[in-house]
Amino acid sequence: MNLLFVYITCLIATASAKKFKDNEKPEWAKKDIRDFTEADMERLLEQWEEDDEPLEEDELPEHLRPMPKINLNEINTDDPESLLQATKKGRTLMTFVQVAGHPSRDVTEELTKLWQTSLWNSHIQAERYLVDDNRAIFLFKDGSQAWQAKEYLIEQDKCESVTIESKVYPGKYSKPKEEL
Repeated sequence: MNLLFVYITCLIATASAKKFKDNEKPEWAKKDIRDFTEADMERLLEQWEEDDEPLEEDELPEHLRPMPKINLNEINTDDPESLLQATKKGRTLMTFVQVAGHPSRDVTEELTKLWQTSLWNSHIQAERYLVDDNRAIFLFKDGSQAWQAKEYLIEQDKCESVTIESKVYPGKYSKPKEEL
């Protein structure tokens, strides 16, 4: 049995060696891999991906995904935020969250971690990154969830403000600018 396996393996190797003789290879493929240029590597990648099945829409990189279909009849045209929310569906969106007062980085870390956990418990997925002692970025893979998260965040007593698409939403308990 083992001898038969070795024999078949040798036949396959011989057949594939005949198929890819050096004189049949393009000039760029005869080079040592260490001498490949970017163009050679690109050709090699294209050759590698030739027989791959195309990716599903949700597996494509964000810049190659088709824009979401928006039914304008279902959107309240008097509310520009609902239109913006609909256009961000399925797109990555960053939201800046400002913590009130002058907290230490550790306090901001704990507060934003608590808020992130609460959002996750409400099925709103957000990644959190601290950018300053009192400021964090919440990154939403589905940008339409940012407005739901904003509604939760501005209700928190330590939330100074939430910024989405350059629009600042003050927290419910934040002090007006004159008092600062």
